[in-house]
Amino acid sequence: MRTLLQDLRFSYREWRKRPGLALTAVLSLALGIGTTTAVFSVIYALLVNPFP
Repeated sequence: MRTLLQDLRFSYREWRKRPGLALTAVLSLALGIGTTTAVFSVIYALLVNPFP
C-alpha cells in the first residue's frame, strides 16, 4: 500500500510539471479505447449477430 501511495504522489508531481504529456496520454488512451470499441461493435453486428 505504501508503494501505491508513493506512485500516486510521484505521478501527481510529474503531472504538475508536464500537463501536456498527461493530456496526450489521456487522449491517446481515449482514442484507442474508442476505436477498439467501434471496431468490435461493427464486427459483432456483421459477423456474430447479423439478423434479428
